[in-house]
Amino acid sequence: MFTLLFFLNPFKTITVKLFSINRISIFAITTTFCIVLFSCQKDLSTTNSNTVTEAQTTAYSEESTVAEASFDDADDVASTAAEEEGNASQFGINGREFHPLFTELRGAIGDCATITILPNDSTYPKKITINFGDSCVGRDGKVRSGIIMIYLTAPLRKPGSVVTTIFDNYHVNHVHLEGTKVITNLSDSTARIWSVKIVGGKVTFRNGRGYSYESIKYKKQVAGMDTKICRDDVYEIQGRSSIVFNNGTTIDINTETPLVKKVACPWISDGTLKIKINDRILFLDYGAPNNGDCDNKALLTWNNGANQKLIEL
Repeated sequence: MFTLLFFLNPFKTITVKLFSINRISIFAITTTFCIVLFSCQKDLSTTNSNTVTEAQTTAYSEESTVAEASFDDADDVASTAAEEEGNASQFGINGREFHPLFTELRGAIGDCATITILPNDSTYPKKITINFGDSCVGRDGKVRSGIIMIYLTAPLRKPGSVVTTIFDNYHVNHVHLEGTKVITNLSDSTARIWSVKIVGGKVTFRNGRGYSYESIKYKKQVAGMDTKICRDDVYEIQGRSSIVFNNGTTIDINTETPLVKKVACPWISDGTLKIKINDRILFLDYGAPNNGDCDNKALLTWNNGANQKLIEL
C-alpha cells in the first residue's frame, strides 16, 4: 500500500521520502466515533468505493476514526504498563525491590483487570498480561474485555528496546481489535522518540461490519521527562494510517498538525488529522471546541469548512 524508502525518526533534520497510491503521508491516532448518518438507509459494505457520496464519506470518516481511538487506547495501556514495569525494574520500591504496583495504569483502567508479569523480577525479556475478563469498566469510563499481552525486550525507556502487544479477544467500548502493535524506542541524547506500528490490524463492530487497519506513527515526549511518574508525560504524535473497508474503499489519514496526547487525559487534546476518501477531503480538529482542553469532542469539517459536525468521542 505504501513504501517507506528511508525509515527514520521524523523529528530529526533528515530527508524522508514516502510514496503511496495517493502520494500522501498517512497517520493513525485516537478518538472514538460511531456511525450517526442513519439517514443513508444503506449498508456501507455494499457501496461502490468509486462512487462515494458526501453522506457516505462523512459516515466513513466517523467509523474509520474508531480504529484510531481504539488502537491508540491500547497503546496508552501498553505504554503505561511497560513504563511502570521499567521504573520498578530500575528503581524498585524505595530503591530496594522489584514490585510494580501499576498505580498510574490503575488510574485509567481501574482495579477490575488482573495484571501478571513473567518473570516477576528485573530481568528481560518478559511478558505482562492484562486480563480484563468479560467486562471491566475503567476509571476513564471505557469498557474493556479480553486480554492484552505485552512482550518487552528491555525497559520501555531504554533506547533500542521493543515492546510488542498482541490481543486475545480484546475489545474496547465493544470494538473488537486484532493485529500486532510494535513500539520501538528510537531515542538518543537529543530526544525521546518511539515509533508505533500496527501490523495486520483489524477492527470489527458488534454488527459484524469491519475493516483492516495499518499504521505507522511517531511519538515524541515533550513534557514529563524529568520525573518517574507517567501522568505528567505529554507527547506529540505524527504519522499516517490506511483503513480498508470490507467493500474495498480505502481511507488515508495523515497528520495535518501534530497531535497532543497527555497521559493524564484519556483523549487527544489538540492537533488535526487530514482524512482522504477518493477525491474528498475532511479534517478532524481535536482542539475544538475548547481550545485544547481535555474533553471527548472533536470537530469534523469538509467542503472547505462549509460543513461541520461536532463529534462526541
